[in-house]
This record gives sequence, structure tokens and C-alpha cells, in this order.
Amino acid sequence: MGPAADAAPRYPSTLAAPVEHELVVKRSRFLALAHPVASVADADAVVAAVRKRYWDARHHCVALAVGPHAEQQRSTDDGEPSGTAGVPMLEVLRRRELTDLVVVVTRYFGGVLLGAGGLVRAYSTATSEVLDRAVVLRRSAAVRVTVAVPHAEAGRLHGVLHDWCAGHDAAVADVAYGAEATFTLLVPPAHLDALDAAVAAATAGTRHAERGPTEILTC
Repeated sequence: MGPAADAAPRYPSTLAAPVEHELVVKRSRFLALAHPVASVADADAVVAAVRKRYWDARHHCVALAVGPHAEQQRSTDDGEPSGTAGVPMLEVLRRRELTDLVVVVTRYFGGVLLGAGGLVRAYSTATSEVLDRAVVLRRSAAVRVTVAVPHAEAGRLHGVLHDWCAGHDAAVADVAYGAEATFTLLVPPAHLDALDAAVAAATAGTRHAERGPTEILTC
């Protein structure tokens, strides 16, 4: 079987919108914010806003993952004992296969020492619980494909492509009318060969699907 028949690569998911949650452990308050971001700079801006909002808190611990495959990852303990906050938070993001988000957990000390193990549990739990409240968006790859036909054939081919997309997790993204009618489709990589066959059958082999770049879609 060719590459197009292989299983589609998995991409980490992301969040639809910011979400907040508070966890209290032995009178210490852990205020968690999970926020979708498009870049590390965006994440830094979110962290700066949290620091300003909770200016009197002792710690603002951070975990972030950015990029199509979560290539850029960072964490910080922000004054907590090394390895007790940021890394456990980041591990939650990794286990849940998330990217393009930052989690900030702000701690107000309650007067009772939690110990290293207690801090790890608290920061991990705060991160997990705030993510439990988030709407997660699935991300997948699609190839931008164009098919051009004479105007006289456009109506019939539009119906063929619409029906084909409905059965192959694809979409007709655009129809442009210039010298010819050009259909732009977003097609999962695994279904490209099937589209080639459908276009050939619909046009008696006179037209073909022109493959363009691969895009990452969120839904």
C-alpha cells in the first residue's frame, strides 16, 4: 500500500477558549488558568497578565506547549522547590496530547507546608482539573486540492464533489469562476487516491485533482 493509504498522523489537540479553576489544599489556594495561544510570545503575554492580576501572590507556575506537534515546551517553578510545579504541570499537557496553550497556576500560601510530594500533587491536580473544564478541539491534517473544469460541467461536478466529500471527511472549501470553474477541497491525506479516482470517473479521465500544501485544521 502507498503512503496515502497509511494511517493519518496524529496531531495534539488544543483548547477552544480560556478556562479557570480554583483548588484549595490545606488552606493554600491554587488558581489555575488554561489559555489557548498561537505562539510563545502570546503565552508570555498571558503569564504577564496573570502576574498583574494576582500581583500579591507568591508563585505563578507555568507550563506551555506550542506548535503543530507541541515542539516548543517550557515550564517554570517560579520559586517553588525545583521540579515540584512546572514539570508536573507540563507532564499533564503531554499525557493529554495538547498544544498551543499555556497553563498558569497561581498559589496563595495558606500557612501549611505541603512538602515536595504535596506540591507535585497539588500543581498536577490543579492543571488536570482546569483542563477537565475546557472544551478540547481536535486537530488533523488536510491537503488543499484544486480541480478545474469548464463552466458547463461545473454544476454536475459540484454535486459529485459535494457527495464525495460527505463520505470521506473532506470539504469543498471554495469555488472560483474564472476562465474555468475551480473547486478547492480540503482532503485527508489518506483519501487523496480515492479523490483522484472519483475525479477521473466524473470527467472521463480528462481532468485531475491538483494537490497543494498540507494544512492543520482545528474542529
